[in-house]
Amino acid sequence: MNRYPLWKYILIVVVLVVAAVYTLPNFYGESPAVQISPGKATVKVTEQTLKTVEDSLAAAKITPNGVFFERGAQQNSIRVRFAPTDSELQLRSRDILEKKLNPDPSDPSYIVALNLVPNTPQWLLSINALPMYLGLDLRGGVHFLLAVDMKAAVTKRIESSVGDVRTLLREKKIRHAGINRVGDTLEITFRSKQEQEQALDLLRSRQSDFNYEAVDSGDKFLIRGTMTQKAMTDVQEYALKQNVSTLHNRINELGVAEPVIAQQGADRIVVQLPGVQDTAKAKDILGRTATLEVRMVDDSPESLAQLAQGTVPFGTEQYKDREGRIILVKRQVILTGDNLNDAQPGFDNQTQEPTVNLTLDNKGARIFRDVTRENVGKRMAIILFEKGKGEVVTAPVIRQEIGGGRVQISGRMTTIEATDTALLLRAGSLAAPMEIIEERLVGPSLGAANIKAGFYSTLWGFLMVSVFMIVYYQLFGLISAVSLTCNIFLLVAILSMLQATLTLPGIAAMALTLGMAVDANVLINERIREELRAGRTPQQAISEGYDMAFNTILDSNITSLIAGVALLIFGSGPVRGFAVVHCLGIMTSIFTSVMVSRAIVNLYYGRKKKLTSLAIGQVWRPKTATSAAKGG
Repeated sequence: MNRYPLWKYILIVVVLVVAAVYTLPNFYGESPAVQISPGKATVKVTEQTLKTVEDSLAAAKITPNGVFFERGAQQNSIRVRFAPTDSELQLRSRDILEKKLNPDPSDPSYIVALNLVPNTPQWLLSINALPMYLGLDLRGGVHFLLAVDMKAAVTKRIESSVGDVRTLLREKKIRHAGINRVGDTLEITFRSKQEQEQALDLLRSRQSDFNYEAVDSGDKFLIRGTMTQKAMTDVQEYALKQNVSTLHNRINELGVAEPVIAQQGADRIVVQLPGVQDTAKAKDILGRTATLEVRMVDDSPESLAQLAQGTVPFGTEQYKDREGRIILVKRQVILTGDNLNDAQPGFDNQTQEPTVNLTLDNKGARIFRDVTRENVGKRMAIILFEKGKGEVVTAPVIRQEIGGGRVQISGRMTTIEATDTALLLRAGSLAAPMEIIEERLVGPSLGAANIKAGFYSTLWGFLMVSVFMIVYYQLFGLISAVSLTCNIFLLVAILSMLQATLTLPGIAAMALTLGMAVDANVLINERIREELRAGRTPQQAISEGYDMAFNTILDSNITSLIAGVALLIFGSGPVRGFAVVHCLGIMTSIFTSVMVSRAIVNLYYGRKKKLTSLAIGQVWRPKTATSAAKGG
């Protein structure tokens, strides 16, 4: 009656063994480390960089626990690991590598950042058994609150509209005497009333983001455009979302596990970087963006002659390409990264060289088509800017008109370089400037104190509950304590496999999960007692007790799960972290309290055919039932 088929026992054992293995990485702790990653889009971490790092540390007589070259989907990086107590050695190594890899501090080529790495053994890493990510409140790190300059975002949008209006009037052949931005308005000057009226009708029908009105001032005929409130709100919302997206893409270069980048209010962004100990480098990476400009190359003999004499001709600028050659380009910008819809790595169909394939928006496609048609036989430079410094990625000769809005960049790039460049261009530049208005460094010691407090509160709660269960329910209480232990292991294993982030609210959710699992075990044990009071045999009481209690357990857990899912959908930050652990804990508690505990009970009692009693504590029988029994 109370026996599981063999496959159920095998399933439960396999689940518990896997849970134990994937829980193990969380007990090994972390070690201080130094991470070296590219500081520019055009700089790569290679095997030669690894040799330079090893030689520099050897020259300083520093012996780390290991130097690892890590290859990633987006980029490569190097980690230098030290013993858990070698924090001072970590700082010395960072200073040495900083001086060696970045001889010019004003123009660093590499990011040398302090970091923490898990001490997970290789055999666990080989099966992808990794520890849980720990949030800022448990691991320590840096916290920033950034304010987005919304006024600058609106100003930038108005300035871009100046070019749109100029292009629109040129296409319709309406002459004007000048277009200027005056504060938060556009002013367009005309020489005649007729031109003013034609332009006013055109702008009102084609420029819905602005309210245009005619203003006559003496012999001048003006049109004044003011951005609508809806357009202003859209620009501000876009600026906030674009900045959040850009920060997500750029912070990945720090190797930060589970960074928190979230909107706060109408113009604030919260950035939390767990495990980052170097605030200066974190601030540096926050400001890193890349943007694209397309300009024409000035290859005229006169300009090249002036450049040879050491002077840059008027109206031009000089940049270097990837091979260090100087290229003279005109100041006039044809296209910018703002005209990009997408950037993806690819390969040239003819040469099979890695390329970056750009997709332009409608405005960019139209401008690119016109420029290529008018400059066949001339060179066009594609310049990548980062931290205000530009480098020519490629400067091909225009062979024919290029339409359709699709552009291909190639310039002796590797596959990784093409992927990195595409990533940088997709990330784009910040849509609006940001200012750090709050900065906090959360020390690992504070995180360790939180972990210790959370661990001991959960542990003591578990021990007290287990002792009570064993005293009150005897053997069934011991089985309940074992199932509670399995529940915790299973929950930690799932969080580790999902690589979820554990925060202090998550530990609180674990304690709540323990309480709910205890409640399920109490329901089962009391139900078995009720069946015994009703005169059932012990084997029948076990079977009926588990079957009848299951429906009650399921109902109560489903209602709690619905609340958890609501918190997961509508919550954010700590609330969301609590909800994740809470929802997973509900499912693990059902599995362990019903299947695992019953499997143990079946193993112990299921083989006893002449079972007369159960070690489940005192079974209190009602007096009426006792009297009736005596009377019978």
